[in-house]
Amino acid sequence: MKQPESPAAAELAPGDGPSPPREASRAREVKRGIAILDLFSRFLAAAGTLGSAIAMGTTNETVTVAAFSQVFQFNTNYKDLPVFTSAKTSRIILVSLDTVMLSILTAGASSAAAMVYLAHKGNSNANWSAICQQFTNFCHRISGSLIGSFVAIILFIVIIIASSVALSRR
Repeated sequence: MKQPESPAAAELAPGDGPSPPREASRAREVKRGIAILDLFSRFLAAAGTLGSAIAMGTTNETVTVAAFSQVFQFNTNYKDLPVFTSAKTSRIILVSLDTVMLSILTAGASSAAAMVYLAHKGNSNANWSAICQQFTNFCHRISGSLIGSFVAIILFIVIIIASSVALSRR
C-alpha cells in the first residue's frame, strides 16, 4: 500500500486526488518495457552462449580427399585447435576476468557501503538526516544486501587465490 507523500494528501479520500498525468503513465510503461527487454536479452544471450559452447564441444568432421590416385581421410574436432584446449591459457584468462569482476564488485560494494552509512547515520554538514529510524525494513534489507556483496568479494578472492595456486603448480 502506498504511503501518502504529504499531510495534505493524507486528508484526501482515495478518489478525490488528482489522477496521474498521462505522461507519467507512459513513462512507467516505457520503463517496464525496457526492463522486460533487458531480461529477455539476458536470457537470449545466456541461451546463445550455451548453444555455442555445446556446438563447439560436439563439432567433429571427417573429410575424404582424393589426390594423386590415393584417398586421404582427415578428421578434425575442437580438440585439434590448441587455443580451445590449453588449460593454462584458459586459467590465465579466467583469473584475469575474475580479477576484473572483483574490482567491479568491490567498487559497487564500497559505494553501497557509503550510502548505507548515510542512511544509518546521516550527514549534518549536508543537512541529511538518518532515515533508518523511519524505514527500518528498508535499512535491514540494504544492510543485508551489503553483507552479501562483501561475502561475494571474499569468495572472489578465494577463487582468484585457488586459480593462481593451480596455475603455479603447472
